[in-house]
Amino acid sequence: MRGVEEEQPAESRAARSSAAARGAHARRSKRRFTAPGAAIAVIAIVATLALAPVTPAGVDMSIAEAGASLGTAQTVTVAPDVTAPPVSHESYTAATGPETLIASGTNADWAKLVLIYGDWPVTEQNVTVILQWMREENGPDNWWNRNNPLNNGHGSGGGSGLGSYDSLDTAAFYAADNLVKRSFYTAIVAALEDGTSAAAVAQAIWASPWASSHYGNGANWTTSPVPIIQAPPSAW
Repeated sequence: MRGVEEEQPAESRAARSSAAARGAHARRSKRRFTAPGAAIAVIAIVATLALAPVTPAGVDMSIAEAGASLGTAQTVTVAPDVTAPPVSHESYTAATGPETLIASGTNADWAKLVLIYGDWPVTEQNVTVILQWMREENGPDNWWNRNNPLNNGHGSGGGSGLGSYDSLDTAAFYAADNLVKRSFYTAIVAALEDGTSAAAVAQAIWASPWASSHYGNGANWTTSPVPIIQAPPSAW
């Protein structure tokens, strides 16, 4: 019995040694599998953070989340008392009124002033024909003669058209007023209202009683460009 008792501890020691060896092997194996797993977990976390949308500072999370949803329609609600600003469509008269034209002071400005006072379109064709008309009456170098560029008798104190006005501004008003008030100038007014043909206005002028010679029925009417010349400030 003593020999058996001495062998049992040896077997127990051997068993314990074998169990310890198996435990150490298991722990080493666990470490080997745990290290790659941890690395994979770290990579997964980094990838998740990279894909996640970043919310700008100061932006409410609910707005950011809503904006991150692709295909989601967004609506904007406007208060009922908010109205769109008015759109300005300025006419030529509003943008370039009498004061601006008077300050510039050329024969082209005077022609535009006549059109404004007559409420006719300020078109290139209309300005051209009035400049031609002024040249036939006084010549471009002295178009402001007696402050009466068209030799108009209406309001100037001269029935024959040799009267004068106190200013070129007044002369422009009476030139337009004369055309509007006299029934025998209706063809001129109609052509000016159309505003698309200087030739049509000129033909209406030739046919009118404005000049007894009727400008030679157009033979004495020059259509070449009229030089643009400024009148003395005192004439305005």
